[in-house]
Amino acid sequence: MSSNKTTAHAVDPLGVAVLGCGVVGSQVVRLLLEGDADLAARVGAPLEIRGVAVRRLDAPRDVEVPAELLTTDAQGLVARDDIDLVVEVIGGIEPARGLILTALENGASVVTANKALLAEDGPTLYEAAEKAGTDLYYEAAVAGAIPILRPLRDSLVGDHVTKVMGIVNGTTNYILDKMDTYGAGFEEALAEAQELGYAEADPTADVEGFDAAAKAAILASLAFHTRVTASDVYREGITEVTAGDVASAKAMGSVVKLLAIAELEDDDVSVRVHPVMIPRTHALATVRGAYNAVFVESASAGDLMFYGQGAGGDPTASAVLGDLVTIARNKVLGTRGFGESAYADRAVRPMGETVTRYHVSLDVADKAGVLAAVATAFSEHGVSIKAVRQEGRGEDAQLVVVSHEAPDAALAATVQHLREMEYVRDVASVMRVEGAV
Repeated sequence: MSSNKTTAHAVDPLGVAVLGCGVVGSQVVRLLLEGDADLAARVGAPLEIRGVAVRRLDAPRDVEVPAELLTTDAQGLVARDDIDLVVEVIGGIEPARGLILTALENGASVVTANKALLAEDGPTLYEAAEKAGTDLYYEAAVAGAIPILRPLRDSLVGDHVTKVMGIVNGTTNYILDKMDTYGAGFEEALAEAQELGYAEADPTADVEGFDAAAKAAILASLAFHTRVTASDVYREGITEVTAGDVASAKAMGSVVKLLAIAELEDDDVSVRVHPVMIPRTHALATVRGAYNAVFVESASAGDLMFYGQGAGGDPTASAVLGDLVTIARNKVLGTRGFGESAYADRAVRPMGETVTRYHVSLDVADKAGVLAAVATAFSEHGVSIKAVRQEGRGEDAQLVVVSHEAPDAALAATVQHLREMEYVRDVASVMRVEGAV
């Protein structure tokens, strides 16, 4: 179905439907109402809110929305003939997927911030937009106000991106930053994050890495022109990170961060989310509190970093409005933006085959031959040691080993071997390493 909702004259208003009026949706409505004249000049036509779909008409809201705009009939709203543009900020899989598909099929272009839906079933939405001749934009789905998706899709499309690595969840970065700065434990730092509103009452999606994994899938899909879903992403959260892990990283001049990492390995794509030790000299190590940052490596442009607020009503609404102006301009011009680019069709490499490095802390018996036995265990699994040091003596003896690069499965097998050794009392800590640690 081709869209017939192009604007015949620049002065004709474009009808906007907003789905959701929570933290982000309410700020989108505010910006549309406050900036109507400027936005009209930038678009070439007025943007007119014609409906705001909500669950409850009488719910308290941060922004005063004219009562005549509110409706609980989201399906009816997106199916209206006077709706040209739809903003979806309700989140989740359903009813968001059905509403977006209805809007696209009815000829409306869509802006969404729904990372979970895009990471699970993005291709269905992209194909619907292609078939309808409409736009689907989603800058706000990853890293809030930070412009990262459009640079990957447009600005770097002539380059060869080799790696995207970033802090894409503010909750976990806040927690790890507090653990690093004040020596707090995980539970203590989480409680503070919840008290300040940086973490939900149920923080599972954040601290177990689900949120970051969805964003990693979107970043990898754009960077490497291939379809990557959330189920393709290897995921570990930060619940097992201890104050001891953070202190050990600090002793090595490093810091612990939860990173989303997508990179090319040969012609495959590796996509993962897990805690990482990175040197304090790395640009990502300087990202504090609830801020986000994405580091991109490419053949010609070199190293790039995008930094800013990764969540919140105003920052995310800014990204939504940027996309809304773009798709509105396309409506005025009777055109559409470039859709999904998945021509490369690369395989996603299993985590066990992904090349990485480990930092391992071992509680060991303080006896002659222990170091040699540990080195032999690494060697038997084809893993070479980059650095090793002993801390303490007697009952407090500990070996800290940093490996060279090796397949993750070989490193994991090495750790299991170490757990079974007579001289190893405990494998106190295992963490992956990025950069020159």
